[in-house]
Amino acid sequence: MDQEKKDFFISYTVADQQWAEWIAWQLEDAGYTTVLQAWDFHSSSNFVQDMQTALEKAQRTIAVLSPRYLQSAYARAEWSAVFAEDPTGEKGILIPVRIEPCELKGLHKAIVYIDLVRKERNDAQAFLLQELQHVLEKSRRKPKQEPGYPGEFKLEPRYPGSLPDVWNILRRNPNFTGRDQLLQDLHASLTDGNHTALTQQALHGLGGIGKSQLAIEYAYRYSTSYDHAWWIRAEEDASIITDYAALATALQLPEKDAEEQKVIIESVRRWLNTHHGWLLVFDNARDAASIRHYLPDSSGGHVLITSRNPDWRTIGTPLQVTVWESDESIAFLKQRTGQDQQENRDANELADELGDLPLALEQAAAFIEKRHITISEYLNLYRTRRKDLLDRTTPSDDYPDTIVTIWVMAFEAIREVPLASDLLFFSSIIAPDAIPKDLIKQALEQRVDDQDHEEQSIDELDFHDAIDALCSYSLISPDTDTFSIHRLVQAVTQDRMGPEAMAHYRKEMLQSLLAQFPIEGYNTPSCWPLCAQLLPHAEKIMEISEPSVSMASLLNNMGNYYHGRASYAEAEPLYRRALLIKEEQLGREHPDVATSLNNLALLLDAQGKFGEAEPLYRRALLIKEEQLGREHPDVATSLNNLALLLDAQGKFGEAEPLYRRALLI
Repeated sequence: MDQEKKDFFISYTVADQQWAEWIAWQLEDAGYTTVLQAWDFHSSSNFVQDMQTALEKAQRTIAVLSPRYLQSAYARAEWSAVFAEDPTGEKGILIPVRIEPCELKGLHKAIVYIDLVRKERNDAQAFLLQELQHVLEKSRRKPKQEPGYPGEFKLEPRYPGSLPDVWNILRRNPNFTGRDQLLQDLHASLTDGNHTALTQQALHGLGGIGKSQLAIEYAYRYSTSYDHAWWIRAEEDASIITDYAALATALQLPEKDAEEQKVIIESVRRWLNTHHGWLLVFDNARDAASIRHYLPDSSGGHVLITSRNPDWRTIGTPLQVTVWESDESIAFLKQRTGQDQQENRDANELADELGDLPLALEQAAAFIEKRHITISEYLNLYRTRRKDLLDRTTPSDDYPDTIVTIWVMAFEAIREVPLASDLLFFSSIIAPDAIPKDLIKQALEQRVDDQDHEEQSIDELDFHDAIDALCSYSLISPDTDTFSIHRLVQAVTQDRMGPEAMAHYRKEMLQSLLAQFPIEGYNTPSCWPLCAQLLPHAEKIMEISEPSVSMASLLNNMGNYYHGRASYAEAEPLYRRALLIKEEQLGREHPDVATSLNNLALLLDAQGKFGEAEPLYRRALLIKEEQLGREHPDVATSLNNLALLLDAQGKFGEAEPLYRRALLI
């Protein structure tokens, strides 16, 4: 490290490195000199010695203030060393720069800081430089380009207080704790300088380990490295397609309103292939095959994948996410519960009991906060009720029983809130992400109707109270019109329901989906957004429900949507499954069977598969003639469909009498 006297030493925690680099850049651009760990310390050097030298050689220390900084042991040591030399602030050798809302306590309350919170970039830049008066003409080694995406040169780093215009990353978790080394490893892996192929990183690990939270934190922590960042719900094709369509709209691509989904997807891929500085996050992907055909081909950006599946080497580099270190668990518990003055012993013992699993610790902290009890009281409750609680439920073999115990506590607590348990049960049997509140409300009303045998509406306040109760124990994560539920919570909830109750909830949810899923998806584009929103939940309920006429009807509606979007490969198995169920449930000669035959024939006809479509049209016509009569209007529809097919094949002699008969009817 350069031994010359410097104007400023920048003290920061690694989570705020982007801010520290931006501040250092602005100061040096104005003629000041700085010492910055990211630029001046090297892996082969003695970190402690370098830090001590930096503090001694710098005339002043700038502390980058955030909640994370105030909790960092290293940052507190740097702060205290400077503060001890100038406790009254008369010498001005300690200059805090606040980047996020945080409260200084004790003697530090009297310190005046430069406040960049909620300031726009230009205002923040001018305000920062205005507060620093002494210009020192010194120079030293530093990067010749903005820290961020490697290979892309910019004159200066983007202001860390602003986010890219194209950005839909989920809200940053204010309680995010630890993982600093993992985040650094992830960033190093994505920016290793190899531009021969698309850089893809897959975070994998046990459900509840914090993969999604890690991806969110990465996006915010390194936001200045990207011009565009987009979150994609990757568990189902339907949600991937929906999020790609939203990205096409955000990018204002000409194809954003195209009816065919594949046109939209290809337009997004082309854009990604010809642009740089973007980040895609595929959250909760099933496997490589499920997202391979959505990925771009270029090396202009980064793809971050989260998944429980560890097998990602065919398309990217897997990075396992493990449980927290003990000190990370302790820090999280104390911060999340607001009991940061408590002794570490109880927090350490509770973290040990819970196996340092982030989601389990979050559940415990939420319970502690809700009940206004101490960590020690919760630990005693957990230890005394553990066996009893586990005896009340059947935990899944896939998950540690400690998680089940915590959730059983929360389940018992919400039983006192009307509708809360039913809301949780319904949420556990459909897709976990972006659950429409209207769908759950419909299901709750359906359940009340089935129980009381008359139509009733759910009280709006009771419904919101139930939502709030589940949120208060972190059982669901709310958004404006939707909410999400963790897959582990779903699994444990299903275990508690039992097979008989679960069958009843599935039946009622199926009826609710059928009531909400538009039947006119084939020819009414205005209903496609609603279809896309409900599709993942309909697909999920189909996986676990017994065949029924209602299921066949919902399958038909789903097929209509895919047919309307020209997604023929997705529509065909739905139509065929609906046909098979109707034949088994209603008999092969039922008029509803003719409807399914006709839908499947229309789909095959649209693909030019005339040989497969014709016998289906003829069979549908025969059923309608026998069941409805030869002069029924539905018979005329079938005659017309068959005539159109023959007409398209040049069989005019066969088509003409069918047209005439249809016209006569």
